[in-house]
Amino acid sequence: MSFPLLTVTAALPAVGAIATAAVPAAKRTAAKWLALLVSLATLVLAIVVLVRFDPDGDRYQLTESHAWIADFGVRYELGVDGIAVALIALTALLIPFIILAGWHDADPLETGSRRWRPTQGFFALILAVEAMVILSFEATDVFLFYIFFEAMLIPMYFLIGGFGDRAHEHGEKAAATQRSYAAVKFLLYNLVGGLIMLAAVIGLYVVAGNFSLQEIAEARAGGTLDMATDTERWLFLGFFFAFAVKAPLWPLHTWLPNAMQESTAPVAVLITAVVDKVGTFAMLRFCLQLFPEASKWATPVILVLALISIIYGALLAVGQRDIKRLVAYASISHFGFIIMGIFAMTSQGQSGATLYMINHGISTAALMLVAGFLISRRGSRLIADYGGVQKVAPVLAGTFLIGSLATLSLPGLAPFVSEFLVLVGTFTRYPVIGIIATFGIVLAALYTLVLYQRTMTGPVKPAVSAMPDLRVRELVVVAPLVVLLIFLGVYPKPVTQIIDPAVKQTMSDVQKKDPQPEVEAAK
Repeated sequence: MSFPLLTVTAALPAVGAIATAAVPAAKRTAAKWLALLVSLATLVLAIVVLVRFDPDGDRYQLTESHAWIADFGVRYELGVDGIAVALIALTALLIPFIILAGWHDADPLETGSRRWRPTQGFFALILAVEAMVILSFEATDVFLFYIFFEAMLIPMYFLIGGFGDRAHEHGEKAAATQRSYAAVKFLLYNLVGGLIMLAAVIGLYVVAGNFSLQEIAEARAGGTLDMATDTERWLFLGFFFAFAVKAPLWPLHTWLPNAMQESTAPVAVLITAVVDKVGTFAMLRFCLQLFPEASKWATPVILVLALISIIYGALLAVGQRDIKRLVAYASISHFGFIIMGIFAMTSQGQSGATLYMINHGISTAALMLVAGFLISRRGSRLIADYGGVQKVAPVLAGTFLIGSLATLSLPGLAPFVSEFLVLVGTFTRYPVIGIIATFGIVLAALYTLVLYQRTMTGPVKPAVSAMPDLRVRELVVVAPLVVLLIFLGVYPKPVTQIIDPAVKQTMSDVQKKDPQPEVEAAK
């Protein structure tokens, strides 16, 4: 039996979560270091997966398959394609930075506080989420995927509700109420989506007789499994609804601003840069591969919803007073671009959407983590409470500027390439949608530059006059993300050469070819 690399890659953070939670209460620092070392070891394994993956090889590689619940056709099946490999690498890369950025976020509060923040639990929950996200990217059994798709909600619920942001203008009691509301809203939205998906998963089993993604897809492609049109559409809608909640797509997005606002900055990054990517990834892996005809049938409506997400999210970001809510609405706009690229049904659009998942994860992590460092110094999330920060903390302001420019997809930074590919891929098939979507770029420039202007420039406000610049730990968090933003903005080939073959296979699943440009013949 070959070495189960995929299982070990997901099992390591799961075991690390248990070990971290078991560290004695008095050994908080030891728990932090244990979690960090486990996350770094997981990153090493993710790199090994990346190196061993052959973009020109079989669609699913490093596969594992074992009987699990034989009576119901459930198997423990794992495998990765180019898209999954890239997202596993992103997840494993971001978790060490999330842990370092949140190094003191779960320390006990001041003496006399009624709230106890168990440090070990905070870092154990982060590792648990990492394990479940990686398994979601690896699972090729639909039922196995569903289990971890839903299971990750539990640690996220406790991270949002139990370890919220300390910067709250209305005091600790109001903060606790808001955290509880955000956590419950997050859980309910995603549970409803998951329950609808469960009905669709059961329906798929009734139709196909098993849960194996590869077997069902091959049977559909070979004509041995013929779904009735109405059945396929209903099953597609069940899957897509759950993924649209997770992504999130308008109008199922309203849980995200609350969750990000009330979370610590590292947990906010975990939500939007890691967990939410499972939704858009699943659209590519399950919706398009299992239900190709239904995907094409639903495309016009989904593109309109994605377009609304782009414009609506950007417009609301412009009007925000809270830094975290601004980043949350910006992310809703960016997820609109990702979903638009997926359902444009062009190779440029889907390659751009997959690359956008990677680049959005890095850029949002950079901006939100620096924003978290800023908020922890001032003790406020309100934009109006800042001003002139660049004069007292120039390194913090500089990294904040790079993160902001990446958010507006400035040429030379990583998100530009992916956003350009999405727009080109959409325009070639749906020119009107592509043209309207470009207004999202204009609005992105508005909300990011206004944010920087109001917080970093102008007269120095008294409350920030003594603000310290980034410390060594914080520089270790931010500097690699900035380097990646610049590197992938100039040279995205290392990522595109991994994801492009998988995108071509997805295009083949839905039997779509890129539109040929109308070029006037030379005289």
